[in-house]
Amino acid sequence: MGAQRFPGKPLHLIAGVPLVVRVLRRAMESRRADAVLVATDDERIAAAVREAGGTAVLTPSELPSGTDRVRAAVAGTDAEIVVNVQGDEPLMDPENVDRVIAHLLAHPEVPLATVAKPIDDPAAIADPNVVKVVRGDDGRALYFSRSPIPFRRNAEPGLPTWKHLGLYGYRREALETWTSLPPHPLERAESLEQLRALAAGLVMTVLPAVGDSIGVDTPADAEAVERILLEEAAAREAAGARVEREAGGER
Repeated sequence: MGAQRFPGKPLHLIAGVPLVVRVLRRAMESRRADAVLVATDDERIAAAVREAGGTAVLTPSELPSGTDRVRAAVAGTDAEIVVNVQGDEPLMDPENVDRVIAHLLAHPEVPLATVAKPIDDPAAIADPNVVKVVRGDDGRALYFSRSPIPFRRNAEPGLPTWKHLGLYGYRREALETWTSLPPHPLERAESLEQLRALAAGLVMTVLPAVGDSIGVDTPADAEAVERILLEEAAAREAAGARVEREAGGER
């Protein structure tokens, strides 16, 4: 609730629905998740989640990052794989959740996984609100930054810039290791919690994402998401009307 760039954003209405509830609904469309929890330190957010039919877990307010909050939320469970969909990602495709879970199930040697997509928009690449990641040839994350990476001193055709989407998958022991470490100077400098894990040597696989997502960091981001959702709703309504006309013999 105290987000510096957008105070109160979890309960900000997007097309009439609180942001956190939008994220909850997307996450609940996952086919592989056994349970969906909303971890929060604010009773107002918890109440909105419960009213929407979701499950909220209250966690301490002094936790330093979302990953620390996730660990607190699952402390009393026996979950072996945990996925963190950040609470400001209302367009996150549930297939990304399933993709991360499937990868961790298929590769027990991999402790962490996330998703990213290639982008070529210069404005997005330069935007510090758009987090970029550099991947190794084996798909593991080499570094995340708010700066444009890799820096292109020389033209290199075919070298993409990858946009990181706000989702993490953890094997349980990796989650415990990550959150047992103190915040790292790189993490504090970039305000990117995943750098704590990379600095400690934890391997994070970066999988190609399904679709795109907009992290809501500002009121302008919320307006952009609302436009997308309203356009999608109008398209579905138009498609439904066409089906009804065809079923009735009209052309």
